[in-house]
Amino acid sequence: LVSVPACCSARYNLALLACFGFFLLYALRVNLSVALVDMVEPNTSLAKNATSNVCPEHSSTINAPRNTTGEKYSWDADTQGWILGSFFYGYIITQIPGGYLASKIGGKLLLGFGVFGTSVFTLLTPLAANLGVGYLIAVRVLEGLGEGVTFPAMHSMWSSWAPPLERSKLLSISYAGAQLGTVVSLPLSGLICYYMNWAYVFYIFGAVGVLWWFFWMFLVSDTPETHRSISHAEREYILSSLKDQLSTQKSVPWRPMLQSLPLWAIVVAHFSYNWTFYTLLTLLPTYMKEILRFDAQENGFLSALPYFGCWLCIILSGQIADYLREKQNFSTVCVRKCFTLIGMIGPAVFLVAAGFIGCDYALAVAFVTISTTLGGFCTSGYSINHLDIAPSYAGILLGITNSFATIPGMVGPVIAKNLTHNNTVGEWQMVFYIAASINLFGAIFFALFASGEVQDWAVSGYHLHRN
Repeated sequence: LVSVPACCSARYNLALLACFGFFLLYALRVNLSVALVDMVEPNTSLAKNATSNVCPEHSSTINAPRNTTGEKYSWDADTQGWILGSFFYGYIITQIPGGYLASKIGGKLLLGFGVFGTSVFTLLTPLAANLGVGYLIAVRVLEGLGEGVTFPAMHSMWSSWAPPLERSKLLSISYAGAQLGTVVSLPLSGLICYYMNWAYVFYIFGAVGVLWWFFWMFLVSDTPETHRSISHAEREYILSSLKDQLSTQKSVPWRPMLQSLPLWAIVVAHFSYNWTFYTLLTLLPTYMKEILRFDAQENGFLSALPYFGCWLCIILSGQIADYLREKQNFSTVCVRKCFTLIGMIGPAVFLVAAGFIGCDYALAVAFVTISTTLGGFCTSGYSINHLDIAPSYAGILLGITNSFATIPGMVGPVIAKNLTHNNTVGEWQMVFYIAASINLFGAIFFALFASGEVQDWAVSGYHLHRN
């Protein structure tokens, strides 16, 4: 097999366009967290918690002239919680159907319309907020439905596009866009709120999403066979590298799939990783504000720093993973397990440490940043293991594991909020402990039961030869 150069190749163009698509999806997902601060009347959200006065206050507020023309709504803390959580209720519903549909109609249309739909609903957000909180929640649920199909659809496309030894590279480029979307949209949404008004956060990101959709529909195709401008050499290279890995049977082998231990290893790892990820994403600003007495909202750069680290780590670890498999002859399963262990135990250690450093603000930011950055190793670990064990059904497998992995987004922050009623350092240490131990368990489970080989049930003719 002669490898075909990466530069300007159809498969790397797909990775870059996908990267931009996931960038937008996450920008559209997190912009509400920033805008919400501006949408709520100042007095309603300040049901004053007993802020623990362990640490001295040190946020110097610079009063620049800020725009205050945006509408204000009197939503209490519970209502805000529902608004922020509603996204996940839509998101969890379309995971498995998304994977199944992608295997039937192809990932291109599904991913394209997932982003397009999310963008359109984002454009409608200010209108919905004006109509009432019920409308806003409905729009967020619909955005979740649209985004739910995107990861399974992309996994499904990569099953026809990614040569096995380039999987870590290609997938890490496309999914790293998600972290970058978080990095850019947190500070940027803050600036837009500050200088224009919060409605423009939704108009600007929504419009860019619609623009991306035109490029995607025009430039991308579901398989190398149907691509307009792919070179003959590249098409042959991709197809020959995948020829023994794909199944031709039309029906999905649901039973052996659900009985497969390597699949459950991914489920447990995915659930555990997301528990920490979502707890941090939703509660880090609260921890900084209530315990360390530092306003992360005022410093969008610092709240984005952990995700920037994670983005860098995803890109680099993807390159390293494929180098180890191709050049150093490490087995796939060895690479997946090692990367998952680093990406889950590392964050657990630094997360617990972050709860024990008292008021050293700089160290807290450093620890949380290191914790989130090391998590980037997981992308080349459990995150793409679906494609190793069952390329033909990778979209459906991701739908299954991502359904389980969405639960922490719905439950984790609620539990953490309940544990930190008095906002004491001890309560927060408890939150970090729980997240760390779940991470540890997931890492060990994956290390014991994961596989790097294509499973018997995932290859065509499985039912014929096995009796």
